[in-house]
Amino acid sequence: MATSIGFVDGTSTESALIFLGSGCSSMVPNVMCLLQPSDPPCPVCVQSLSIPPERNPNYRCNTSLLIDYCGDANAGDRKYILIDVGKTFRETVLRWFVAHRIPRVDSIILTHEHADAVLGLDDVRAVQAFSPTNDIDPTPIYLSQHSMDSIAEKFPYLVQKKRKEGAEIRRVAQIDWNIIADDCNKPFLASGLKFTPLPVMHGEDYICLGFLFGEKNRVAYISDVSRFPASTEYVISKSGAGQLDLLILDSLYRSGSHNVHLCFPQTLETVKRLCPKQTLLIGMTHEFDHHKDNEFLMEWSKREGIPVELAHDGLRVPINL
Repeated sequence: MATSIGFVDGTSTESALIFLGSGCSSMVPNVMCLLQPSDPPCPVCVQSLSIPPERNPNYRCNTSLLIDYCGDANAGDRKYILIDVGKTFRETVLRWFVAHRIPRVDSIILTHEHADAVLGLDDVRAVQAFSPTNDIDPTPIYLSQHSMDSIAEKFPYLVQKKRKEGAEIRRVAQIDWNIIADDCNKPFLASGLKFTPLPVMHGEDYICLGFLFGEKNRVAYISDVSRFPASTEYVISKSGAGQLDLLILDSLYRSGSHNVHLCFPQTLETVKRLCPKQTLLIGMTHEFDHHKDNEFLMEWSKREGIPVELAHDGLRVPINL
């Protein structure tokens, strides 16, 4: 399941990107394919249950990325920056934090406030130091004001600053909320790494954030997008502010189109337009078969001159940031 994409020799002193999840909100396998199987049954979903997830690139949790950031290799300074904590966060921690020896989370960045990006927030306490009185350093979370307003309604106990008089102490995740602008011209630092917000349309009524990061290699992570505003496209296109070294991009369905996501045909057109050096696709439904579609992409990449592959859960990509 190893990808051909890589940016360093893979030594432990370098940074890496670890894909905790590469699937859509409903994940893969699709539950209805198992409860009400078609004739013949969906091959991807059947395979998803017949092969252990750690050996099965067609088993997909909610899209999420962990950045294992080595700021100063000589000092052994490692930071672990997480993008999104969706419905499958706990499952991915058990599977991939253990496998990749990730000891903690130093900071979290949220793309938006939909369920597949934030419903694992309660489980952040599982990767924090234990304290029955919540007397620990909070984990910084960076998010837009719109996401903050929504999360305050979903998780009021994670947002309130102090307990009401007479309220019992209950162990909950300790979080330091930081509002970021949905503006390409207003970068921010998370655990020492600079991120540039990339506002994109997730349907014409909703702005989601992607993120640009890395100086030695420029990486853009865009998980939920249906259209790129011109200002955002300029920042990440070869014909604009400069060519990306790696584009990580949304691709929901294998064919057709969708009102709030890019699908495979539009994704590949976007890749040609932005012209990154390499691309990994995320957010896939059960329409994608990892092996078959990567064979297709191998031929497409040779023809177009832009390497493109499907990512998979657990994929680790060494990279200089």
